[in-house]
Amino acid sequence: MIELPEGLVLAEQLDRELRDKRITDVRANTSPHRFAWYDGDPAAYPIRFTGREIEGAHSYGGKVHLRLKGSGGFLFADGICLRLVPAGGTIPKKHQLYLEFEDGTRLVGSVQMYGALIGYDSLPVSAYDEAARQKPCPLSDDFSPVYFDGLLRSVKPSLSAKAFLATEQRIPGLGNGVLQDILFRAGVHPKRAVSSLSSADQDALFGSVKTTLREMAEAGGRNTEKDLYGRPGGLLYPPLPQHRPVPLPTLRRLPCQRSLPGRKHLFLPQLSTVNAILQKVVYSIFYTRCALDGPVLPRICLFPVRRSAFRPAII
Repeated sequence: MIELPEGLVLAEQLDRELRDKRITDVRANTSPHRFAWYDGDPAAYPIRFTGREIEGAHSYGGKVHLRLKGSGGFLFADGICLRLVPAGGTIPKKHQLYLEFEDGTRLVGSVQMYGALIGYDSLPVSAYDEAARQKPCPLSDDFSPVYFDGLLRSVKPSLSAKAFLATEQRIPGLGNGVLQDILFRAGVHPKRAVSSLSSADQDALFGSVKTTLREMAEAGGRNTEKDLYGRPGGLLYPPLPQHRPVPLPTLRRLPCQRSLPGRKHLFLPQLSTVNAILQKVVYSIFYTRCALDGPVLPRICLFPVRRSAFRPAII
């Protein structure tokens, strides 16, 4: 997903690579996608945009604008994967937007889950986009402690910290990908009510917004996302802690003796080492669900049997 850091990175790369280049070929919706959003009929894109020249690119609120000289341009947002393919290079097999330039360079846009590939003739593209344009970028001087304090005072006291940051376009460009880092670094629980934040908490949250987004942008985005050249961002998430597995008792029956009406039995004979590992995985999952008193999985019977045997355990 394109969020604020990735939008800034992509816009800088697009501006550097495509400025003053002329579009010689346009193809849209060649691989139809249910959640690819266009402006009008994508079949009209070739007529509307072939022969136009690129003026530049910029980003705001996690959206990327590729501006055309005169008027109009393209807006890329949400789950759009943009790739710059050199002349003679291989383009992705499936794509929803293809722009070719006079030097043979191609810009290819592919939708992942859902996303906007809006070719527009004038701004604003939508009320949602215009709301994002009117808000200051969190990395600018206009996004100050005074401005942030005003945002906090404008919401319901019961609103959660996560909802405060993520909803109503208060700070455009923040999504789940960056919110978790911002809240974690600030030491604020996502469900904590805004009214319970002390002055120190508010200062920490404001500083975390600034610092986290700046570090992500300077690193080229998150390592879970890729830039215009297909390279992952440089911000590496720390590896998950290694937990010691809980030893599983060797039993002929499950420790949970509850009767789950309507559940089917699944018999897993221990025929090999691979199957033994599978047994432990399923066993531990079911054991956890029983401990949480949540009968979600079917009733599972795990037991050691001979290779030639295939008999159920007695429960």
